[in-house]
Amino acid sequence: MAALPISSPQTAPAPRTPQTGTAPRAAGAGGEDISLVNLAARQRMLSQRIVLQTVLAVQGQAGQAQAARKTLQLFESSQARLVQTPQHLEPATARAVQAVYQGPRGVGATIDAFARQARAALDAADQGSARAADALAPLVAATDGVLEALNAATTVFDQIQRQQSDAMMRELSGIVESIQTVAREAKVVSFNAQVMAARAAGHGREFAVVANVLSGITTEIDRLSLQAVSLAGRGRQAA
Repeated sequence: MAALPISSPQTAPAPRTPQTGTAPRAAGAGGEDISLVNLAARQRMLSQRIVLQTVLAVQGQAGQAQAARKTLQLFESSQARLVQTPQHLEPATARAVQAVYQGPRGVGATIDAFARQARAALDAADQGSARAADALAPLVAATDGVLEALNAATTVFDQIQRQQSDAMMRELSGIVESIQTVAREAKVVSFNAQVMAARAAGHGREFAVVANVLSGITTEIDRLSLQAVSLAGRGRQAA
């Protein structure tokens, strides 16, 4: 049986360097790692907790003022981190974040005003002011508005995460394709080696062992490539 001609190895596409500007992960309460989209979504929960704790503080319930201030501090620090996110993103993605917070219809002013209203109500409650209820009213009235603002910001971060997930999937697909190209070339080499070993009879025994090992390696490469694609697909669905 004639050996197949050994083709010169194709130049596999070089794996692309991961894009810069990947959205960073932020440290949440207690220092845990939290994605920006989850951090943005958590702001909604924090805003509602601030309102509830502040209402209870104005009503004179012990410990609620201190709890509200801690929640407000976490809310403001998380917000500052989200607003600073564009420093770590590629230009197009950074502009999307800047627009949602600082653009003509940006929500940053609404969120900042909510934090100031909460602080004013807490200050009035701490001072035992008779006007604490009056200071509370604007905060309660701002609840729906701040929720809409935080929803808008969360939507932008969610879109960014999905875009980055899609880009990573395309990048992974390119890498897997390059690996499979190399594996196909290796299979041709392995087959030719086996044919040559057979022709050499006893003298080609060691050569045959090498050829069989190479064949096993290419089979394993195929298996790992398929596994990588499968895992990436499940990760994308879970994102």
